[in-house]
Amino acid sequence: MNLPVMVPGLGRDDILEWSRRVDAGPFTSLAAGERITFPNPEILVTLSAAAAVTERVHIVFDVLVLPMHATAIVAKQVASLDVLSAGRVVLGVGVGAREEDYRAAERDFDATRFQRLDDQVAELRRAWRGEAVVQGAERPVEPLPLQPGGPPIWAGALGPRSIRRAAAWADGLAGFSFGPSPEEIGLAFERARKAWAAAGRPPPRLVTSFWFALGETARSQLDDYLGRYLAFLGPGVAAKLAPTAGTASAEALRDAARQIADLGADELLLVPTTADPDEVDRVADLLG
Repeated sequence: MNLPVMVPGLGRDDILEWSRRVDAGPFTSLAAGERITFPNPEILVTLSAAAAVTERVHIVFDVLVLPMHATAIVAKQVASLDVLSAGRVVLGVGVGAREEDYRAAERDFDATRFQRLDDQVAELRRAWRGEAVVQGAERPVEPLPLQPGGPPIWAGALGPRSIRRAAAWADGLAGFSFGPSPEEIGLAFERARKAWAAAGRPPPRLVTSFWFALGETARSQLDDYLGRYLAFLGPGVAAKLAPTAGTASAEALRDAARQIADLGADELLLVPTTADPDEVDRVADLLG
């Protein structure tokens, strides 16, 4: 279950209540995604708060836009969170799609960000092994993560080229489907299996996500959320995509989860579109 971080107005009580309910429910992971120029809380701060009030679930970055950040700083932040969470962190990384967020972070939004991502992941691994990654420094970047070698790294990759690149360094695929579309998800999973095998890597952990809403006003809630979240695509595109994206009924959510499980998914990260913490219980009753 993702925290509803992209719903405006989320406060302390909301984040802590969602985190506690997710940890108490039939869920494997608690996740959050990153935006900068958007009314969402910062990802590391939010997941740190969640880690402090949970004991069981994995704490998942879904995803951190790594090329917007200094690698050594991320290495230290994520390692610290791994220590504070008792080794429960999973780091999803990607290149992102919002140029304005890169401008806010004072980083270049260009084609080099794909290679930068590859290089940064390699540097994270070295830092987490205790190797020197800062020239001239007396010590490595510390603390070291509690998980030996560092947390698992998932690739937030959607297209075939990104999936092939990720096969060289990722432990898993963290995909996303607007529909959700079983055909699209199945194709991404098959591409990942083949790419990891071609790279001589163990089979990847296969993860995907989609938006959902439950209750009597589910469709209007979902449309409102998507119209706001997809506004960067332009009003015409957002209006066209919103009515066809996500699931807006208990039956649709149950069917989508079953179909994705049948495709061989290891995990499904659900993305809520309301700040109401009762949504956690509704999903638990439906799928738990």
